[in-house]
Amino acid sequence: MNFFLETLRMLFLSLYYTLEALVRLVVPVRRKNVSGEIVLVSGAGSGIGRLIALEFARLHATLVLWDVNEEGNNETARLARERGASRVHTYLCDCSKKTSVYEIADQVKREVGDVSILINNAGIVTGKKFTDSPDALMEKTMEVNTLAHFWTYKAFLPAMIASNHGHLVSIASSAGLFPVNGLADYCSSKFAAIGFAQSVALELLVSGKNGVKTTIVCPYYINTGMFDGCKTKWPHLLPILDPNYAAKKITDAILREQVILVMPRALYFMFAIKNMLPVKIGVLIGGYFGVFQTMDNFKGRVKKD
Repeated sequence: MNFFLETLRMLFLSLYYTLEALVRLVVPVRRKNVSGEIVLVSGAGSGIGRLIALEFARLHATLVLWDVNEEGNNETARLARERGASRVHTYLCDCSKKTSVYEIADQVKREVGDVSILINNAGIVTGKKFTDSPDALMEKTMEVNTLAHFWTYKAFLPAMIASNHGHLVSIASSAGLFPVNGLADYCSSKFAAIGFAQSVALELLVSGKNGVKTTIVCPYYINTGMFDGCKTKWPHLLPILDPNYAAKKITDAILREQVILVMPRALYFMFAIKNMLPVKIGVLIGGYFGVFQTMDNFKGRVKKD
């Protein structure tokens, strides 16, 4: 195909995809049925992981719950059964350890079956300035927030590719799209998680495995306790998100096979113009929205004794 024909094809398809996107604003994509699908949620013992698990329980999915907190994980399982989950399986798994991920993944495949919806949700935050962050905590942040995704994909993606059926979900963060003062290691881990998820999605697309879907979720702060103490300057523009609202939006994005979900909507605009403006204007806008001070009063989730 020569240059003229390829250019014409590109322009025609660009117009078609633009019109398709506009139509979907009015006529949303039909939600898929996940009844009986095996859904794995990491970090299911509390917070947004628990709430996402409960949303899928209501849809009668088979749940596989991973967490390092056995008590919290078991409580999620109890609530999930009350919500209608067809089957619920809990596993104690430290996602920061590759050997633990592989070992528990093999156990899941033997006892439950091949995971068809993988939701990488487990995450931690140091909440300290870079020079004040202990090396061990920064390494742990990268292990849980990024490297764990490598190991779970390695464990469960081959079966999805073989059947050309599945869904990979990365619960990332808006901190993986924009730098945040006081979150250097966390931002690094989320930028990496997004880059990894997008690259694997491209590999699947190029290889023709269009039955394996991908969704990347980039929310602002969610009021689960993980970022307790964080403030927002303009709550009407950049609200700290209600956990139940966030869980429903995330679940709906998965059911609609939405490629990327950014919350709140104001962040779509900021993301779109991020690389179009001079750096100084970007800093000016960041100051206007107060994003440089959001971590000033950070406390984080209080650990139980």
